[in-house]
Amino acid sequence: MDKTLLPIRLVFVALCAAAGWLVCYSITDWDRYRAVAVAVGLCIGLLVVLVDVMLKGFSLRGLSAVTLGIAVGTIVAYMIGSSPLLQEGDRSMIYLVRLGLFLVCPYLAIVIALRGKDEFNLIIPYVRFVPQEVDVSLVVLDTSALIDGRIARVYEAGFLSATLVIPRFVLDDLRHVADSADPQKQARGRRGLEVLNDLRKLKHVEIRVAESDVTKREDMDAKLVFLAQSMRAKLLTTDYNLAKLAEFHGVAWLNLNALAKSLRPELMLGERLEVDLMKPGKEEGQAVGFLEDGSMVVVTGARAHIGHRVEAEITSVLPTAGGRMIFARQVGNGE
Repeated sequence: MDKTLLPIRLVFVALCAAAGWLVCYSITDWDRYRAVAVAVGLCIGLLVVLVDVMLKGFSLRGLSAVTLGIAVGTIVAYMIGSSPLLQEGDRSMIYLVRLGLFLVCPYLAIVIALRGKDEFNLIIPYVRFVPQEVDVSLVVLDTSALIDGRIARVYEAGFLSATLVIPRFVLDDLRHVADSADPQKQARGRRGLEVLNDLRKLKHVEIRVAESDVTKREDMDAKLVFLAQSMRAKLLTTDYNLAKLAEFHGVAWLNLNALAKSLRPELMLGERLEVDLMKPGKEEGQAVGFLEDGSMVVVTGARAHIGHRVEAEITSVLPTAGGRMIFARQVGNGE
């Protein structure tokens, strides 16, 4: 039970019990039933609180969907009940048929509205996360973007200021990965949860949880694209297939890999850099190191300095499928 609501609920139950006592106080013939009335009021208050607890997690969108379902179902039942089909016949039978219509039609309409409550947001825009007239930039995150981890550093650096929208099924999927029996999946899932906590600690980052579910994991990509499309948001993902699906549906997507590639410093021939040598190269005397962006640096004549940092001068830069390979020659003594 939510601790912030506990005092309110206790006061409400106490008021219900007091109301039962006041009923007997106002009706003199019921004086001997005061204890029973207080107990009945207390039970009514506890029943209402129980219903309140059972409705935990029932969002405003769900309430709006139920309201729409009741309204549509009642209208349908009234139109059928008032049609010429039920104008003549046994009055008791007509009454039972109309009663059945007023029970069945609203129920079916409520079920349909709850199953498609995200589509319901398209019908009535005020239940969206952001009203149409408010210009707020939104970015929808998927599981891969959280596991990747770079999004937290990008927001921490201040390069993005858009509000993050994380669907509920993405959080459930991330929790499922973190609870996996596979150690590698478990580590990736826990890293995603750590990234989520890092994002929450950033004061300038607003995070909203979209109360949206999927029945099958295979539907997650389609639902992510639908949410981004319906909220006019961008999709941030490292999943290539999901990105292409979003592109097909006209949803803008943010590519962290393209961002990282664009932030690589431009290196010119003759420029000097410092690199930590980690392993020997293929040719004699070569040693290999890596820059912070992952670029491989092959230093000629530096094999004796593996495990140390050396200063090297760039002699050539070759583009590769995985990035770029830099060839250099040592110009100083290793540290």
